[in-house]
Amino acid sequence: MLKYVQNLNNEIERLKKENDGMQVDLRHLKGDDINSLNYKELMNLEDALENGLLTIRKKQMEVYKMFKRNDKILEEENRELNFILQQQQRMEGGREMDNDDHFDESGRDFNSQMPFSFRVQPMQPNLHERF
Repeated sequence: MLKYVQNLNNEIERLKKENDGMQVDLRHLKGDDINSLNYKELMNLEDALENGLLTIRKKQMEVYKMFKRNDKILEEENRELNFILQQQQRMEGGREMDNDDHFDESGRDFNSQMPFSFRVQPMQPNLHERF
């Protein structure tokens, strides 16, 4: 039992030292406490920062391409929906003319006639804003 407790204490000490080392490394990556670093450590830090920057730029480009693809998909969907809307409006206009009704736009409430799928929902983001 005593050996088990000693092993646990040794493991705790090892983890504390590892944690302290990681905190020092994190401070160095943030640009803090770098005056104490030698040339080789500074070069390693620079390489780590450059690799991190490359990874971030790669991820940023992936996100940008995804947004561009989504933008194209949404534009195509918008064109299709506008086409369907125009067809429906033409059909309604044709039906009214067939019934000898006069086409009176002044008294129409177009918002109540427009299906929900064509309305912008309040929680939808503005897709034209880019970063």
